[in-house]
Amino acid sequence: MHPHLSLALELTQIPTAAGREQGVVAFIERWCAQRPQLLLTHDAVGNLTIALRETPPTTEPPLYITAHLDHPAFVVERTVGPGTLELSFRGGVMPVFFEHAPITVHTTAGPVDATLTGKSDPSTPAGQHYLAELGTSTLRVEDEFPARSFGLPGDIATWKLPPAEIDAEGILHTHACDDLVAAAAALCAMDDLLAARAAGTTIGDARLLFTRAEEIGFIGAIAACRLGTIPPRARVVALENSRAFPDSPVGGGPIVRVGDRMSVFTPWLTAACAARAEQVFGHPATPTASQTASAHAGKRPWQRKLMAGGACEAGVFCHAGFDATCLCLPLGNYHNMPFLTELQAGTYDADANGPPRCAREFIHTQDYLGLIDLLVALGTNLPSTSPLTPLLDKLYNEKKYVL
Repeated sequence: MHPHLSLALELTQIPTAAGREQGVVAFIERWCAQRPQLLLTHDAVGNLTIALRETPPTTEPPLYITAHLDHPAFVVERTVGPGTLELSFRGGVMPVFFEHAPITVHTTAGPVDATLTGKSDPSTPAGQHYLAELGTSTLRVEDEFPARSFGLPGDIATWKLPPAEIDAEGILHTHACDDLVAAAAALCAMDDLLAARAAGTTIGDARLLFTRAEEIGFIGAIAACRLGTIPPRARVVALENSRAFPDSPVGGGPIVRVGDRMSVFTPWLTAACAARAEQVFGHPATPTASQTASAHAGKRPWQRKLMAGGACEAGVFCHAGFDATCLCLPLGNYHNMPFLTELQAGTYDADANGPPRCAREFIHTQDYLGLIDLLVALGTNLPSTSPLTPLLDKLYNEKKYVL
């Protein structure tokens, strides 16, 4: 298996939640410790930055490739009684998925099965509270491990899901694509940039920024802007996994995201990323008016889309005054919710499919590997001016005579 895929499989199965990203942080710290060329730093709220110890000689401002480290999940708030826990859910999932849903509590004693039994009031700003009952198999070992060890405050609980896998069609089914597979892509791109530099290729000043608590309102990204974690003039490319639609399908290639449901991103930087994508993949995202679809046959796909199904951190960075845009992967079972379109439309067939239950998210491995290649291209050469400037100058100078 390609090492980039192995890393994605491992990282996306680590339990994580807003404010409780320590397992993923530990993975990244171990990864970085094996690469002495890199420097890992933490800001005051625990966001991580990875940079080259020896900054490449360049006149361009640094490029920050960002991804967030949390995913919608539960956090144990307290033990209510023997076998009963109170948990907060930190993230956005439709209420119907919580009804008697099976979950897994990740404790120091190992994973423990439990079932949600209903809401608990009051909630906290981080999310709605729920009650959960531990499984009977858990309670039988109560003499060896006190019941409270099966749900200490701060423990993470996730939906009960099967292990991650890559199927015969190249689809990666895993617990938390959003946004851990983007974090994996960022790490792999940095590895490829290090290899390119060792082989004599000149690379730019590309850095990684991993933020916390995105799923409850971009809290880590807001803090990074307010704390000065990102220096002035830096260019920011946020990575995301965005809900796939028929016009932005899984398998359609990585997406240069021009905006989200809240805003559009920095136009020149988005255009620069799209121009590099054309160079990497050998064609524009869609055929131009003078091309046929067959001109793209056999070439790796990529997409340029608004992706208005959600919001992402690029909008936060733009609002803070940075030039920022987003690259994303088209995501199936967004936030672990299968049949989301039918549930939103009121056409879900419970008789045929049973009660709604969360499932693994999925992406296409082709899209993921394409995103890594695009990130390497950006880290090697991303001009800090719009690609339209030389194009418009050339057009005008060559053809102004017709005026």
